[in-house]
Amino acid sequence: MSRVGKMPIALPAGVEVTITADRITVKGPQGTLSMPLNGLVKVVNENNTLLFTPANDSREANAMSGTLRALVNNMVTGVTKGFERKLSLVGVGFRAQAQGDTLNLSLGYSHPVVHKMPAGVKCATPSQTEIVISGADKQKVGQTAAEIRAYREPEPYKGKGVRYSDEVVVIKETKKK
Repeated sequence: MSRVGKMPIALPAGVEVTITADRITVKGPQGTLSMPLNGLVKVVNENNTLLFTPANDSREANAMSGTLRALVNNMVTGVTKGFERKLSLVGVGFRAQAQGDTLNLSLGYSHPVVHKMPAGVKCATPSQTEIVISGADKQKVGQTAAEIRAYREPEPYKGKGVRYSDEVVVIKETKKK
């Protein structure tokens, strides 16, 4: 059996889990997340702990039990603490400004870049060169950060562009004659 799938998930106080035949819903202080269930995995809620067991002895069911356990654990963490991703802008004149559910970026193009945030994802700009993306859904937060980074990826010669705050950009040496 999957090592990850064997570990139970302890539900913190204030988190409610609803398990139906084809869906699991996790509700907490940060919001509500739901996800379809796979028929290869049985989910049981015992004494505020979630247990995941494969429905049969197949390799797919074993793998899916670990996958489902990891996804549900991320849902529980998301509705209790939430997830955040920090981006930084490196370059002369690169600026970011959050206005409601839109992010206005000035990235050296001839036009401003406006990115609309998806539902459930918030954006803040503590300074003009920092962006903090937060939300309960780990996948949405990461995808939004990747989309914003894709507007101007860090280039390898000067390092200019949008990068994750913990990202290390290796600077190449310029060509010599």
